[in-house]
Amino acid sequence: MATTSTVSSPVSDPAAVFGAALSLWNACRRIEGRPEGINLSETYDGMDQFMRVVMKVANVFEEWACRHLVFDESMDVWPYLLEDSFGEACLAEMFVDALTQFDDEACLRIAIRLGLPIKLTADLPVPIDERAANPVSNSLFREFRIQTVRLTGDLESVEPFVTGDDPYDNQFGEPYYGVYGVGKDGLMEHIADRNTYAEAVDLVRKLAPDIEFPRLPRARRWANEALP
Repeated sequence: MATTSTVSSPVSDPAAVFGAALSLWNACRRIEGRPEGINLSETYDGMDQFMRVVMKVANVFEEWACRHLVFDESMDVWPYLLEDSFGEACLAEMFVDALTQFDDEACLRIAIRLGLPIKLTADLPVPIDERAANPVSNSLFREFRIQTVRLTGDLESVEPFVTGDDPYDNQFGEPYYGVYGVGKDGLMEHIADRNTYAEAVDLVRKLAPDIEFPRLPRARRWANEALP
């Protein structure tokens, strides 16, 4: 990923690693400075070792990002974005004394929290909620909605999968995509379910051929609404 453009490459960018590490270092030091904060040197057997842990976290996230993000969909300069946001997002997802446990699941949680453009693959549970106006004037629906949902563990109900939910919560089944029509009264009607976002978009385009849904939606926060 070039530091002067938003275009990515599959090669890890040292500037991005440095930005993430610096952001995480500063966020941890801020926690250490609080009255209830921990002693980083004691927790990590010295500040040199803590620095190694921080660098490892930054490297793991950058390598994960190169595999799973679509940087061309972002207008942000990647190293600057990490320097501004990575540390706080990381510590919002895990405790400061647990950084040695940082893994790919933590990477996904952070990417969702930051609203990054994630490749929608079967192995990455990503919360999506997209609406598009219906161009068909005489339709019962004013718009269509595609939303990530999950079955509860007892298989008795369907719940939206939203930003802030644990993507790896074993109390739910695998996420899939619900397709809904939104009537003129604002009420939703369930139309169908699809295994992938692309399949959901294809279905809606058969109902409304000129409708515009984004090619790659971003994870985003929305209200935990009741589903029909």
